Amino acid sequence: VQLQASGGGLVQAGGSLRLSCAASGNMFNIRFMGWYRQAPGKQRELVATFSLGGSTNYADSVKGRFTISVDNARDTVFLQMNSLKPEDTAVYYCRAQKITTPVVDYWGQGTLVTVSS
Repeated sequence: VQLQASGGGLVQAGGSLRLSCAASGNMFNIRFMGWYRQAPGKQRELVATFSLGGSTNYADSVKGRFTISVDNARDTVFLQMNSLKPEDTAVYYCRAQKITTPVVDYWGQGTLVTVSS
């Protein structure tokens, strides 16, 4: 599975961006897809995940501002980011996980989001 993230950029505080992550390859047994981020000097953290059973999960810091969704073909995951804050500045990575033994994780290359104050 290959993941290609796009949509990052520079935006002013209060603005919006929409990230996309297109998956290709063998998507059989993919359990969830999600977005993570890593700010300079910090560890990578969960932003939002979308279980292919339909449930979503968000970090407390983005609840009510960010929305994760998946297209009908289940091969592209989006992250709509509204009311952006400077603390949202980070490299955003998409992730997909297969239900296999052992579990296999796939990561995209990251897309930079910079929010200016």
